[in-house]
Amino acid sequence: MKKEQVRRFYEDIWNAYDKKVIPEVLHEGFTFRGSLGQQAHGYDGFAEYVDMVHGALSDYRCIIEELVSEGNKVFAKVTFTGVHQHEFMGHLPTHNQLSWLACALFTFEMDKISDVWVLGDLKGLESQLIQNRA
Repeated sequence: MKKEQVRRFYEDIWNAYDKKVIPEVLHEGFTFRGSLGQQAHGYDGFAEYVDMVHGALSDYRCIIEELVSEGNKVFAKVTFTGVHQHEFMGHLPTHNQLSWLACALFTFEMDKISDVWVLGDLKGLESQLIQNRA
């Protein structure tokens, strides 16, 4: 069940950009720390973060590479990708495809995700943003 909720987190909320499923997947006291430096609390705070990423990167996708579950935690290895259409991380749009690796630790309360802590390859992402500017 926990791995399925993580799949729904990426496939339904992020890839399908369906924020209506947030209450089905996330616990009401949900906390989030993203690799881009933002923190979000609750459904509305997280929905704003999802909007920010989708606003900057069109065709944004999260590709699950691996899921590992133990107790009330799931670890995900993922690839994030999207087309840089609007300002992102302080960089003007390049209109190029971006892709970077990340991992996330999901903590559960009952059958819902209560916390996510993400680490991404920001150095690799930043180098794409700088290279693509030229």
